[in-house]
Parts: sequence; structure tokens; C-alpha cells
Amino acid sequence: MGARGALLLALLLARTGLGKPGSQEEELLSGRAPRTRDASQGGWAGVHGGPSTAVPGPENVMLSKACGHREIHSLVAGGVESARGRWPWQASLRLRRRHRCGGSLLSRRWVLSAAHCFQKHYYPSEWTVQLGELTSRPTPWNLRAYSSRYKVQDIIVNPDALGVLRNDIALLRLASSVTYNAYIQPICIESSTFTFVHRPDCWVTGWGLISPSGTPLPPPYNLREAQVTILNNTRCNYLFEQPSSHSMIRDSMFCAGAEDGSVDTCKGDSGGPLVCDKDGLWYQVGIVSWGMDCGQPNRPGVYTNISVYFHWIRRVMSHSTPRPNPSQLLLLLALLWAP
Repeated sequence: MGARGALLLALLLARTGLGKPGSQEEELLSGRAPRTRDASQGGWAGVHGGPSTAVPGPENVMLSKACGHREIHSLVAGGVESARGRWPWQASLRLRRRHRCGGSLLSRRWVLSAAHCFQKHYYPSEWTVQLGELTSRPTPWNLRAYSSRYKVQDIIVNPDALGVLRNDIALLRLASSVTYNAYIQPICIESSTFTFVHRPDCWVTGWGLISPSGTPLPPPYNLREAQVTILNNTRCNYLFEQPSSHSMIRDSMFCAGAEDGSVDTCKGDSGGPLVCDKDGLWYQVGIVSWGMDCGQPNRPGVYTNISVYFHWIRRVMSHSTPRPNPSQLLLLLALLWAP
């Protein structure tokens, strides 16, 4: 192969990611029958009712070089309509162009959501991810919204997922890289959520129903937010009145909301983020998973505990490399055989 062929080959390898195994994610640094909360089965974020100096360490590890920041700070007290850019990591997972579940942006190529959203619809081609928009139903002439809608390349469900009751977590790899701006930013995650337990100032967001009776989100279908308290699992199991020998809320889950039922998530919120502020950075602590109806006293919403899955998330993101398309492979073979 001549010098020209070698140069073309090197450029192609760099473009497809084959030249640097494991480097695809350039930003990667080195947790009554229950009802699910996706748009078809049941899950309200109903949600009714300065620069950080944090240093990554064993208990404070960020997946992106600049995560957990937001530039929009207008504060609206709990259970009300949000503002565009206030939660810039919020994603709308769209099944055949309609909002189905929530999600959160971890990096330019990865989105976090709930595994049960994909039980019946597991083909990536069926899904797109909308970022940077306040409404879940952008108008056809909203070109800005469509420029921030991304195709899904892969859906990686936790291998031990079993409905909503076990390991309800999934990662989506996008087909192209996300462009960050004031309205689109990644969220941080970390390997321990201990410091967030009993905090009353965490937030959950979503486009789900806004009342236990099934009231849908009214036009213009804007994102809603609510302030919630994270409960420890002992208290949560007590509220659910489960025998101590058969705890319903496992270590891979936690409860959050209000014990009087005034704040909760509901149908359409599944997969969305529960986030908390820590020293000026925002961290995602949980994923909306399931609940017993919505907004019921002593029945707080149940969330996937992200910290339990921190190392699984890092492993999936670090070991997944982009797959070249067939035309790139053909060109690569042609170059290898070129005189």
C-alpha cells in the first residue's frame, strides 16, 4: 500500500474510531401491584402539587468534563411549570415521534433512562431523543427543536433487569454527538448517594400526568418540576407496610416525594431524572421507576438508585466503541488491497 493509501487508511481509522479502541466517548473520565410510570402503562412529575471546585475522587466522579451546570436559574417553587434551560440535561425519549419516557444526558453520546421503557419496544430505530426543549410537543415549524433531536444507535438494558422491580436502568447510545449550549448540558452522577438521604430540596422533572385521576399535561405541554424529599429505605418500607422479612424497597431503589402524597411522579415520567445540588454542581441521584398509583398518602414514588449502577454505567460507556457503517468497511478493505 502506497503512502497515499496509508494516509487515507489512517484518516479512515480515525473517523471510524478503529484507530483508538475504547476512545469513542472522549469525555469519559478515568443504583397492590406496582405501576410503572411510562406513557403507556402508568408512571406526575406530576410533579404536581458559581464555578465548582469539586475534585473527582472515589465518591465524586463525573462522567463528563463539565457536567451538572446550568445557566438558567429562575426558581419556581414545587409542582409547577418549569422554564427552558432550567434542567438542561432533561431528555424526551420519543417512540415513533411521540413522547414516551423521560431521560437524562450523561455525555455527548449517552442518555440514561429506565429499562422498563423498552420492554416492548427495543429496536433503536423506533426511538429518537429530544433535547433542549421545554415542550414535549414541538410544532412542525420549530426547526430548533428538530435540530436537537437525535437518532438512537443502541439501547443497552441492564442484563439483570426484571420489569420495574429489579435493575430498572438502561443506557442509550446516540447515533451522533450532541452539541452543548445553554439549554443542553450533561448531568453528573456519583458512586454514593448517602449524602442526599433525607434532603428535602431535590427535584424531579417530567412531562407526565398532573393528577392521580389522570389529568394530562395541558397545552403547551411544558416540562413540570417538583421539589421532593429522599427517604431512607427503612422509612419507605414502613410506609408501604411491608413485613420486615420481605422488604419491597431494595437497596437498588429508594423512595422520594411527600408522605402526604402532595408531590409525586406519574404516568409519562418514567426514566426521568431526580437531581440534587451539591456544592454548586447538580447530580442525578435517581431514575423515575414505579409507584402505586400517583400522589397517594404513604405511597411515595420509587426510583432506581443510580449509585448502585455507577460502575456498570462507566463500564458500558468506556467499552462501547462506534461501529463503522458498511460503506466505510468497504473503503477500508479497498485501501488495504490497494497497490
